[in-house]
Parts: sequence; C-alpha cells; structure tokens
Amino acid sequence: MSLIRYHSPEITSWPTFGRLSNLRDELDTLFELPFWSNFGRQTQLFSGWTPALDLYQSNDNVIALIELPGMRKEDIEISLHDGMLTIAGERKMETPGGEKAERSERYIGKFRRSITLPTRVDANKVSATYKDGILTVTLPKAEEAKPKQIQVNVS
Repeated sequence: MSLIRYHSPEITSWPTFGRLSNLRDELDTLFELPFWSNFGRQTQLFSGWTPALDLYQSNDNVIALIELPGMRKEDIEISLHDGMLTIAGERKMETPGGEKAERSERYIGKFRRSITLPTRVDANKVSATYKDGILTVTLPKAEEAKPKQIQVNVS
C-alpha cells in the first residue's frame, strides 16, 4: 500500500504551480537569513559549513560552546582580538581505504566563525577544551566587567 498526498483540485490542474511555489518558498528562506548583518559570513552561507555556537555568561566567565564533530584539535584555530572571538579551521574529507564515496552529506572544507563578546574579558586567562566534538572556550571576565557588591552604610 502506498500513501498519496492529497492535492486540492485547483493545484493539480496546474502541475508546475507546486514547483513554482516551492521555489518561491526557497527564495524567501534565502532572503530571510541574516545575509547583510554579518558580511564576513556570506561565503559560508553558500558553502554550507558553519558550526553551531552557543554563548553563555556567568558572573565570572563568558563560555562559548562550538559543535565541531569529527575534527582534530590540531585543525582548530582560536583567536581573540578587540572583543571578537574567532574560531576557524578545516574539516578534511576522510574516506576509508581511499574508496570513492557513493553519498556524502557531511560538510567539509574551511570555516570561520566570529562573534562579538558581550563584555570585556581577560585575554591572558582564556582556556579551551575539546571533548566529544564540542569545543568549550572559557573566557574569564576582566575585573572591571565583573559585577561588584556595594554595601550600604547606615549612619
């Protein structure tokens, strides 16, 4: 038994209408992306390889978690300049025994991901760990950026 999707009679009389509608939806999705807001990522929009990044903030640290499955730590570069954290690297095609791939869905190639940090950090104390495909970058806040507790004196 096979399932057949129901189509209203108006659309079935014009078979190309469905394809044009799909094309319109795809173009709308393309232009809804933050295309101009981050000019440096335009090339990544078309290459398809931009690792996911989460940014968290506590009283003492800013923590960035970046998904980089299948990469070696030697292929990852981390830099911090003027409050901008940049993660770059390259995932290379690895085939077992030099065989030709019949189907390849994993993204390969170079990537560069930059994010402006929400506060000043102490660049000398930044640390990074890489475990199970997750890169964790811990950026301690600068002393002047940490919240201060002010006591009220009663007179």
